[in-house]
Amino acid sequence: MSKKSRKSRNSNKENNIVHTAFDNNDWHPMDDEIDGRRDQKYVKNIKPRSDGQAALMQAIDDYALTMAIGPAGTGKTYLAIAKAAEALEKGQVERIILSRPAMEAGESIGFLPGDMAEKMAPYLRPLYDSLGDRMGGKKVRQYLEDGTIEIAPIGFMRGRTLNNAFVVIDEAQNCTYGQMKMILSRLGWHSTMVVTGDPGQSDLLDGMSGLANISDRLDALDNIAVCRLGDSDIVRHPLVADMLGVI
Repeated sequence: MSKKSRKSRNSNKENNIVHTAFDNNDWHPMDDEIDGRRDQKYVKNIKPRSDGQAALMQAIDDYALTMAIGPAGTGKTYLAIAKAAEALEKGQVERIILSRPAMEAGESIGFLPGDMAEKMAPYLRPLYDSLGDRMGGKKVRQYLEDGTIEIAPIGFMRGRTLNNAFVVIDEAQNCTYGQMKMILSRLGWHSTMVVTGDPGQSDLLDGMSGLANISDRLDALDNIAVCRLGDSDIVRHPLVADMLGVI
């Protein structure tokens, strides 16, 4: 590795920007494949496909903190990231911060080689996919390089104050109560935070997830939106709603 590359990588680590893992791998989050999909399906202004999605989009516009709770396939993460991209393009925020727990879905994938960024790569790919779809690969890669977009695990958030930012906390059902309390208290001035998750699909031990408890408590506050989506809001294959209704 050249001195220039080593210096760039060290700088990224210091700023908690998780993206250099893909530089020397076969797959990169902003590759030509993502750009191709965007060219075919991209819609500049997204529209809700259900009443629940419409309520969620309106809540994100109206509240500094929105909890998006619901089953898989309801568009929670995609809508949150779409709103983040929209806010950045309009100049309403200076940066986008996306975070999620480094939690495996029910099975261990064993030891992952590389530095922290490389170890986090499998967990962060869904966020890269959504970003690439909304902005295109070239723009997202540019934003990642200059720090306008930051993607990092929950563990990197302690002690920070997130000002002038659009913050998306994904897969929050895999956060403990303490982690949820910590991440919510990171919200700074002129910022918007959206927390997404499905309490029914936590990979933590029973009783450890803090999402449902935190959401119930925050529901009593008038200045925080708690949007609960249901099976009727699922926009994936129709079988997803049918299956989730019986299992």
